[in-house]
Amino acid sequence: MKKFTLVLGSLMALFFISCTGPQGPPGFDGFDGRDGAPGFDGFDGQDGEDGEAGIQAQIFEVDGVDLFYIDADNVWETVLTFEDYTTFEVLKEDAIFVYRSDGEIPFEDGSVEEAWGLLPQNFFLEEGIIQFVSSHTVKDVAIFIDGNFDLANLNPDLTDNQLFRVVIVPGVGAPTGKMDTSSMTSLMSSLGISENDIKKYKLD
Repeated sequence: MKKFTLVLGSLMALFFISCTGPQGPPGFDGFDGRDGAPGFDGFDGQDGEDGEAGIQAQIFEVDGVDLFYIDADNVWETVLTFEDYTTFEVLKEDAIFVYRSDGEIPFEDGSVEEAWGLLPQNFFLEEGIIQFVSSHTVKDVAIFIDGNFDLANLNPDLTDNQLFRVVIVPGVGAPTGKMDTSSMTSLMSSLGISENDIKKYKLD
């Protein structure tokens, strides 16, 4: 049995040796594959197509605004036309926010900051309640003072020389649901707008 195994092993070794020949010529190079997406190893993937530039929100500020009394409706009103303050094309789906200045607030460190109230804004007076409200079209924004008493002799501090900010946020892709619109500072931060980006106007 041992002799048979030894003879069989010798024949198999001889068979494999006789099948080994010289190395053949190298084959043709294959086509280069397309780069994959970036991986954890740091290699760059294939570049994608350039995306379309997004439309940014805008804020404009108008100082020295006077509201005018409309006796038939017992309201005070003013209208700000968009094309007078911005080249931004307002669409029906855009969000419009209007803020009224409540005056400057001094801090202990000596700094002063403007306080802003989002419309609608209520005031409780001795005569009754008034409310600053706004409505808009794609052309303009109207600001009103409404109330539950005769507003003909309303204090000029509420009707004359007012300071407003109008915020226009594109309706397409705008994260309006995640923005804190109650705070001007938080809203500007959400929109990536600084104080220097705000267009400011002073009416005569």
